Amino acid sequence: MYLLGYDSGTSSIKATLFEAQSGKIAASAASPKQEMAIEAPRPGWAQQNPEDWWNNLKAATAEVLQKSGVPPSGIKAIGITYQMHGLVCIDREKQVIRPAIIWCDSRAVEIGQKAAHQLGPEWCLKELLNYPGNFTASKLKWVMENEPDNYKKIWKILLPGDWLAMKMTGRAVTTASGLSEMILWNFHKNAPADFVMDYFGFQSNVLPELVPTFGVQGELTQEAAAEMGLKAGTPVTYRAGDQPNNALSLNVLEPGQIAATAGTSGVIYGISDQPAFDPKSRVNVFLHVNNSPQQIRNGVLLCINGTGILNSWLKHTIAAGRDYPEMNALAGQVPIGSEGLVILPYGNGAERTLENRNLGASIHNLNLNRHRLEHVLRAGQEGIVFALNYGLEIMREMGIRIDTVRAGKANLFLSPVFSQTFASLTGAMVELYNTDGSQGAARGAGIGAGIYKSFAEAFQTLKKIETIEPNSAQAELCRQAYAVWFNILQKQLG
Repeated sequence: MYLLGYDSGTSSIKATLFEAQSGKIAASAASPKQEMAIEAPRPGWAQQNPEDWWNNLKAATAEVLQKSGVPPSGIKAIGITYQMHGLVCIDREKQVIRPAIIWCDSRAVEIGQKAAHQLGPEWCLKELLNYPGNFTASKLKWVMENEPDNYKKIWKILLPGDWLAMKMTGRAVTTASGLSEMILWNFHKNAPADFVMDYFGFQSNVLPELVPTFGVQGELTQEAAAEMGLKAGTPVTYRAGDQPNNALSLNVLEPGQIAATAGTSGVIYGISDQPAFDPKSRVNVFLHVNNSPQQIRNGVLLCINGTGILNSWLKHTIAAGRDYPEMNALAGQVPIGSEGLVILPYGNGAERTLENRNLGASIHNLNLNRHRLEHVLRAGQEGIVFALNYGLEIMREMGIRIDTVRAGKANLFLSPVFSQTFASLTGAMVELYNTDGSQGAARGAGIGAGIYKSFAEAFQTLKKIETIEPNSAQAELCRQAYAVWFNILQKQLG
């Protein structure tokens, strides 16, 4: 019995065929082998053609079927995770009206700022737990104001994962969690945010029908099944945005548990059982996958843009061709605190934790007689940890417990310096797993299909591959180094 999980990212679509009982991967594949194109007609814009997602999903499906030899009849359920906050506009014939405006597009920033001001920041935080920001609702308002002919054609708005599910099932639906990432969910009323719809001038019928995050959301049509090489009637039983799904893939479902990623950008995702928010909206709050009217489970998302991209920059500019394992080994030769060398990693655009300031990356206290390549490499990794800890302090102020941090053993978590510094500074146990978003989507499909009777059953085959405990002997040195870094940050912020 197999489960098929799709991870629809910005650069590729990954498919994983997952054996439900054993938890073994029958096959996985990603398409395209290079990165999908992003259109940028103007600076700050970012668009993709949804048909490219569909074509690459079909290619990845064909590859996993060919690799595994699993017959289509053996696949019992499908799960989808996807890049968050995008906007796909479709007409009554379910045709795409214009290119999808994706998460990293910034054209609607001013619209979101104006909305927060006019609706009232306090009201937005109370009802939405966020400011409208540069999210899906603001992007739709941009279409209304700048492309009125396109806006008039809109029947429904969809998130990227909703659109892919519609291609499979013919149903234009979304989830409550999906509405929350559009900033169209009223947490106070546990219902769609009518006041945001009214403020922007949207008709309520533009929103898709709501379906549960877990459960039968539709079945493969004959047409879709023929295109995908799968069996008609196979149910789609789970969908979630990439960050809630990443938390699910790590079995992060309860307060005190934290999911972390440290790729190009870094994300910390915690769970709250209270309608908590940051008064400055430096972190975002969405409905988590296991939220219910009876039990609040909100996902609190912290994003640092400048994480792995700093390490990559060091590799390609300063490290003189060394690979990441060599860089990690060199960084390990230098004591905690990098002998006074400090790096602020904020070189990948405006940072939400800094109230949308674009501070830029910078190096401080460089001593040309003392500091070598090893110091720069360690200071870079420490600076990333410190930036994440700065964000974690915001989450702690919101009442988020941080007991255990779970992450895939990948990217910066492959570095002993990074992992140990993170554990010792935060005081959290760091658990590393061999999993990813497409595997999480497959497990989610199994939960939604009733193949797994509980979350515990779904994750009984998920195995820790490493545990990093806080080192009490290092903790004080880490705190001292963080204090130096923090003081420099404050001076830079003015």
